[in-house]
Amino acid sequence: MLKSLKLSLQTKILVLVLSLAFLIIILLTASFTYLEAKEIEKQKAQLALKISKTISFMPEVSSAIQTDDPAEIVQPIAERIRKEIGAEFIVVGSKEGIRYSHPIPERIGEKMVGKDNYRALVEGKYYTSRAVGSLGPSLRGKSPIFNNNGQIIGIVSVGFLIKDIKEQIFQNVLRVSFKSLIVLLIAAGGSVLLAKNIRKDTMGLEPYQIATLYTEKDAILQSIREGLLSYDETGRVMMMNQTARKLLNIKGGFRHLNIENLMPDSHPYQIFETGEAQMDQELLLEDKTIIVNRAPIFHQNQVKGVVASFRDKTEIEDMLNTISEVQRYSEDLRAQTHEFTNKLYVLSSLLQLGEYDEAFEMIQDETTNVEVKNRILFNQIEDSRIQAILLGKIGKASEKKITFEVDANSSLQKLPSHINLTHLIVMIGNLVDNAFEAVADRDKNPTVTFFATDIGHDIIFEIQDNGNGIPIEDHAFLFHRGFTNKSSHEPRGYGLANVKETVNQLGGMVEFHSEPGRGTVFTVYLPKEHS
Repeated sequence: MLKSLKLSLQTKILVLVLSLAFLIIILLTASFTYLEAKEIEKQKAQLALKISKTISFMPEVSSAIQTDDPAEIVQPIAERIRKEIGAEFIVVGSKEGIRYSHPIPERIGEKMVGKDNYRALVEGKYYTSRAVGSLGPSLRGKSPIFNNNGQIIGIVSVGFLIKDIKEQIFQNVLRVSFKSLIVLLIAAGGSVLLAKNIRKDTMGLEPYQIATLYTEKDAILQSIREGLLSYDETGRVMMMNQTARKLLNIKGGFRHLNIENLMPDSHPYQIFETGEAQMDQELLLEDKTIIVNRAPIFHQNQVKGVVASFRDKTEIEDMLNTISEVQRYSEDLRAQTHEFTNKLYVLSSLLQLGEYDEAFEMIQDETTNVEVKNRILFNQIEDSRIQAILLGKIGKASEKKITFEVDANSSLQKLPSHINLTHLIVMIGNLVDNAFEAVADRDKNPTVTFFATDIGHDIIFEIQDNGNGIPIEDHAFLFHRGFTNKSSHEPRGYGLANVKETVNQLGGMVEFHSEPGRGTVFTVYLPKEHS
């Protein structure tokens, strides 16, 4: 019973495939024959017209017609072009229709045949026509020849014989018919093989087993930690796993989504043109940086779809940024230690040389300076993390011979817990370092001032320098990742971008004011309560 049912299914498949293949081949062959005939005639007509136009615009042809013996110049040019393009004839004639060129030289000087020159010689138009000439029925392209004064002085006629065009169409039809017959035979053989080997094609699996494999594949797909999706040549998303939904913030169905909306500015259709995989491309999506790999899906040597896998780089990037900022923080502390070590060496040398007055004066100056800074730093700024960062910057500024001041009006209590040390290092560290770089080239009194307050609902940090300011044309790109106006062999242009991203994460804002030659002020506003 089951066996007979299976054979019945195979028979239906055999009959259906053969019938469809035969019907489709007949329809396609007939359609191709009709369209091919029209296309060949159209191409020949356009070619004839383009060549005739080209020759009519040639200065040597226009000049030759106005000489005493035009045929001597025109005939070699026309014959050379005719042989290159495979035209049956290229005839250049006078305004009276007298031939100056012809594939049969003996007919040069005779009247042109066909009675289809009126529109070119009288109306000055470019056109194609069918006419019977001295060589037989032909498809022609006609173009008038003008002199420098815009007067019609001749005509160019380029033609292909109708019998040659029909022969080409017939040969194409024969080739198509032969190929169609081969396709039909292949379809018949394939149908027989399909009918006889349907179980073999399914590797001996029953339908329910195939369904089980599909379910398992879907489970494996969803368990992959990388995001996976596929899309077709129209950009429509065909498949997406759970990780992809999470990374792309997709809720509900995805069949209506388009890859251009999910991954803007990522050139998603380029792979359909090149057919080559795209590996390790970085793409910024809102607050995430993802690495995308794309591989083409081929069908009949054409790219029919793309499988894209991607993973979140933001966490790795944040970790690297944190390590970089902590390393910079460590270097600032090293600079502070180095500066005080140098002062201790100087003080030791003065004592050894017996210069007690100078040593005492040095101690008093250093003590006074430290007391002033420490009074502001430790009495008015109560957050130990800010204190540590500023102490490192004070040492770095001293090493670079830069005056780094903490505004006496600063007042800051312990910061909220959602603002951690990494956030502070990224924001304050980058802004102060940028200010140091801005004043590094000043010969007189390079100064950077830090101000902080938490009066009101916001925490405010302000870093001011007396450098040369930021060029107006750079204002719009200042917080763009990778933008810099400094020349260096090391990667640059990430500090202010990191500041912007960190401030955004904390729900705040950053702004700046800069005047050429008068310095720059960066101000960061952070809400005390962050949702």
